[in-house]
Amino acid sequence: MATGSRDTDHHHSHRRPFATDGELKVETLGKKVDKSAPIETFWELREMRKEEFLSNGTALSSSSGSKSTEDKEGGVCRNDFPPDFVFGVATSAYQIEGGANEGGKGPSIWDAFTHIPGTTLDGSNGDVAVDHYHRYKEDIELISKLGFGAYRFSLSWSRILPDGTGDRVNDEGVAFYNNLINSLLEKGIEPYVTLYHWDLPLHLQEALDGWLSKDIVKYFAKYADVCFESFGDRVKNWITINEPLQTAINGHDSGIFAPGKCEKPKTEPYLASHHQILAHSAAVSVYRRKYKEKQKGQIGLVVDCEWAEANSNTPENKAAAARRLDFQLGWYLHPLYYGEYPSSMREILGDQLPEFTNEEKQELLQNSMDFIGLNHYTSRFITHAPDSDEPSYYYRAQAMKRIEEWEGGEPIGERAASDWLYVCPWGLRKVLNYMAKTYNSPKIYITENGMDDEERDAPLEEMLDDKLRVRYFKGYLSSVAAAIRDGVNVKGYFAWSLLDNFEWAQGYTKRFGIVYVDYKNGVLSRHPKSSAYWFLRFLKGGGDGEGKDTKQD
Repeated sequence: MATGSRDTDHHHSHRRPFATDGELKVETLGKKVDKSAPIETFWELREMRKEEFLSNGTALSSSSGSKSTEDKEGGVCRNDFPPDFVFGVATSAYQIEGGANEGGKGPSIWDAFTHIPGTTLDGSNGDVAVDHYHRYKEDIELISKLGFGAYRFSLSWSRILPDGTGDRVNDEGVAFYNNLINSLLEKGIEPYVTLYHWDLPLHLQEALDGWLSKDIVKYFAKYADVCFESFGDRVKNWITINEPLQTAINGHDSGIFAPGKCEKPKTEPYLASHHQILAHSAAVSVYRRKYKEKQKGQIGLVVDCEWAEANSNTPENKAAAARRLDFQLGWYLHPLYYGEYPSSMREILGDQLPEFTNEEKQELLQNSMDFIGLNHYTSRFITHAPDSDEPSYYYRAQAMKRIEEWEGGEPIGERAASDWLYVCPWGLRKVLNYMAKTYNSPKIYITENGMDDEERDAPLEEMLDDKLRVRYFKGYLSSVAAAIRDGVNVKGYFAWSLLDNFEWAQGYTKRFGIVYVDYKNGVLSRHPKSSAYWFLRFLKGGGDGEGKDTKQD
């Protein structure tokens, strides 16, 4: 999501209409089970270890033979991770910056979309957001005091190039990000910078039809070039695009995200994704050709994935779970590692899925990525369902149904505020092992992981005491530590999010921050939650119970 992204239409209670779909071809052959895998499948553990999963959210065994992470005081500690492991927090431009009409910024599709009645649950927008544009020094001070060594944020394309084309660079926008980057480095905080987190310049949407036009690829490459030239002497960690899946599905199928398109769900999401993949490759090519040797940085792509666990040990359900992973990770990573979309997608979608030319395939493989960023929040049981009633064409095409409950009706984990987000840390270890096996042990960063609280009228002290979020982070970090012991090359972890913020179509009704933002009367004051203090102790090498605290040291 940055926040709000999740690969699901469960984010929002309101829906836009979508076209009905026709008959679909479905692959029913499952993938072979790897008997050397370090983790047992969930249905094998269901009866024997159900209570363990439900009580602490993880049932992980140590492959190293040492005392397992989950047996330690506090569940997990800093020493469970390598000394050079990166710990950070994450945000995105539209969700926190505000300053929508300041500093020479041009409008983005989200600036326009949120001013259409009914597009956000509470009728809000990101014009002010949490005013990071004016308070960035205060926010950097928070990051520093909490002990994080890295900060992932996104650049607003239209703040740097107001119409998106590159014909005019906005010096005020460049200066803002220079000041932000310099302030981070002064505090010893490493910037991890995302070029695109969904806020496409409005001009490119209106003039080209946005990601549906192949011309967008050259404009993205020009934008990337400006950013590398302007900031690359100090920024050594680049992300091209955040969660292209969400732009494709929520932006071009269900229509609940900008640009709000839902008329052609059988073709437009796949075209939008196709061009995002090509745009990523073009930006990587620019970086490696012009900047990498001198700037010595790395560049990657961020994808999002819920773990898909077969609901039972049947070939049909295992095949459905495999399709689910192909339609999440494989859609973007297969072209960049193998030059082709997953065969399951091609068999189901046919010519609805665009083709890469031979030249493009070669460029994709040459300009793949230095690392994969993974955004992960939750997991699902998957069952084969040829007549799926899932809410959009993308999901129905997979002929599967996502299930959030055990067979007896008990939830898969504690539910957060959002109806799609359940606390089940075991899934993160499984996703990481799957990625390592499928994509030849790539370098991986967890670029988003977190959960939300409901916005409600409650005393501040109550809002700051986020015990479930503390348990969430402890469980998921235990899962990351276990994956590292399994041999997965995980290099860093970014909590989502630093601040409560604008949560896309949910507006300000959901709070993902480890720092509470007081929205009342536009005050926007910052108040660290218990989870923030838990991270402070964790990063110092400590940890205690639920992490509640009242003030910093």
